[in-house]
Amino acid sequence: MSTLTRTTGPAAPVREQRPQGKGLRGGQIGLATATVIGVSTIAPAYVITSTLGPTADVVGTHLPAIFLVGFIPMFLVALGYRELNRALPDNGTTFTWVWKAFGPRAGWLGGWGLLAANIIVLSNLAGVAVDFFYLFLAQLTSRPELADLAANPWVNVATCLVFMLAATWVSVRGLHASGIVQYLLVGFQLVVLGWFILAAMSTSAPAAHVSMEWFNPMGIDSFSALAVGLSLSIFAFWGWDVCLTMNEETKAGERTSGLAAGITAVVVLGLYLLSAVAATVFAGIGTSGLGLANPEHAGNIFAVLASPVMGPAAILLSLATLSSCAASLQSTMISPARSLLAMGHYGALPQAFTRVHPRFGTPAFATVIAAVLSTGFYALMRFVSLNVLNDTILALGMMICFYYGITAFACVWYFRRTLRGSVRNLMLRGLAPLLGGIALAAVFFQTVIDSLDPAYGSGTQLGGFGLVFLVGAGILAAGALFLIRARHRRPRFYTTVAQCAPAEPGPGN
Repeated sequence: MSTLTRTTGPAAPVREQRPQGKGLRGGQIGLATATVIGVSTIAPAYVITSTLGPTADVVGTHLPAIFLVGFIPMFLVALGYRELNRALPDNGTTFTWVWKAFGPRAGWLGGWGLLAANIIVLSNLAGVAVDFFYLFLAQLTSRPELADLAANPWVNVATCLVFMLAATWVSVRGLHASGIVQYLLVGFQLVVLGWFILAAMSTSAPAAHVSMEWFNPMGIDSFSALAVGLSLSIFAFWGWDVCLTMNEETKAGERTSGLAAGITAVVVLGLYLLSAVAATVFAGIGTSGLGLANPEHAGNIFAVLASPVMGPAAILLSLATLSSCAASLQSTMISPARSLLAMGHYGALPQAFTRVHPRFGTPAFATVIAAVLSTGFYALMRFVSLNVLNDTILALGMMICFYYGITAFACVWYFRRTLRGSVRNLMLRGLAPLLGGIALAAVFFQTVIDSLDPAYGSGTQLGGFGLVFLVGAGILAAGALFLIRARHRRPRFYTTVAQCAPAEPGPGN
């Protein structure tokens, strides 16, 4: 067990144990529910409809290859997460682990990256949910003009607010209530996705024929294209770590949450590979018509493929995507709310964030704050960029690479004294997270360089800089500024020094 040394000035340091108990209700869910919530957070239907287009635009038919390559660094990082979760089970995850490894300032920035990624994706989920809500109404009533309501920014943002309120209400009621909702929404989503895959693969007039070359990442033209594709692919797998933020509320704690995260990642990989192949076979990668690279529907592939692929049952695909967004909108709130709770618990944020609902045992205050920030960010982006979904996905990739990468490096540093204890330690605590972190860092810096071009993403620019760069780099810079302010307001936390590695190597460390 690691310990902390907290210094508050010239006085002698005092050793104190890691604070226990944040008021959360333990043992609420088991492995199956944790896995369902993990799949729900990733939201396969939402990810497929929002990323296949932008990814096909940069890597062509190599969609399966980019998903496979994107899975590798995520898998390597996940091994490091698993080790950290076993040694330091804490719902603060990135914030807590980076703090213990590198100190409070790095911990703040890591936690900020996680929070920023979740705030961005919550707004993006709400945007896709709004689009499919009005598309579903148009299909249900046979009035195509209803689908156009999503293009009205005022109607769009107002509808987004309603979705956010509903998701917040369910989240505050606890993981048990969330699990019941998720079983229904995720189950329906997976059944309809399976239907779409089978229907697309059985088309009598395929636009492309399956080739093993689709699975070859070496066929991608340039590293820049590979980096963009990887950024989108990494976004596609992002969300499995929500299982770890529930480790204080699951049965059997860190063991259940770690296993749920692994199962979640494997399930969604299979779905992505099958969906990428099926969509490419049916529509091809052209830039016109139904082609996946057509910029007119790049951010919402299912909106145009649903009817051609599924015929009269197309409304089910719209409803499945809406269900996917609604389910993920609710479950994604779990991670930022619990990270904010942990940051408040350890003194990095005001004590208000430690407020737990007296009846449901959930971080109610932090959940509401996460919803407010997400809604505000979405409203701002909706009025600034007409292609808000694509731009926020690309910016989100930067945030994910940043906080997953720094957590991977934290794993190596935290366990540095135990790496020579066994081959297992060397591989799982050292080599795997190190390679995963390096890969994510490479994608992060390449994305930053590419996004400096105003034409990157939707082409929206402010002051000569592309919107993707301004959103991604601007959020990280804002985190650094908030850190400066936080150091003055809460000096006790920022003078904490962590004893950052297990004292002795061995099987149990």
